Amino acid sequence: MKKIMFLLSLCSMIFCVPFVMADEEDDFDFDFDEFAVVEDYAEDMISESVSLNPDAGLVDVKQFDIGGVMLGMNYDQINNLFFESSALYAPRKNNSVIYTINKDWEYNLDYECRQNNIFVPEQLKKCIYSLAKNRGLMYVSEIHLERAYTGETIDIYFTSNATDNVVWKVIYNNDVDKMEGDAEKFANQREKKILAFWHAVLDKYGTPNSGEDKWISSENAYDPMMRAYYGQLELVDNGINTTDSSLNIQAARENFQAKPYAF
Repeated sequence: MKKIMFLLSLCSMIFCVPFVMADEEDDFDFDFDEFAVVEDYAEDMISESVSLNPDAGLVDVKQFDIGGVMLGMNYDQINNLFFESSALYAPRKNNSVIYTINKDWEYNLDYECRQNNIFVPEQLKKCIYSLAKNRGLMYVSEIHLERAYTGETIDIYFTSNATDNVVWKVIYNNDVDKMEGDAEKFANQREKKILAFWHAVLDKYGTPNSGEDKWISSENAYDPMMRAYYGQLELVDNGINTTDSSLNIQAARENFQAKPYAF
């Protein structure tokens, strides 16, 4: 995907979608109607260095919102905003809410279930999910919203319960790059769509203060920031995501159910 360099220059971005385990609601006592479970989800914690533009000031990115979604909001706030009331965006029809088990905890539970002689894949999965649910290790990791009228989408990503299950990343997408063909008229229309999108971004968030496409709250890449792409916005707090991952890794190590060896 091509990136806007202030108005017209372009670059690329790759976004990886995790494999969704559907139809798991019968595996244990949990209501997963219209929900999905991610069995193995790897979070991207790669952060680029950032610097402040000359004569630019820092901005409070934590106060930025995309469609009403802000970094640090919890699941209940998002649920009230989009599931309990009418809003511009609505949950997508399938798998709008996704649950996840942190990989380190999943490996712990896999070992624990196998130590209890559970090896059949379906039964093993049921055992892992049941233990995760009962121990508070399964959490809402993603919520996906759409605005069918305009083709816009918002994808919301949450930390685990170790850091209070709050929003750490929000990705907005629209269809400014989608036209019917490559003829001159389509290229002209596409360019105008891009410009309209970018001007709307500038009107809402102001001029980028880092490079030509980023808004930063400090020169630490692990503090909240926002980046504009070609038809996309990414609002992210890499710091809390990294903290969350570290806490889960440490806790999973400390709580691994090793055999009581004696020597």
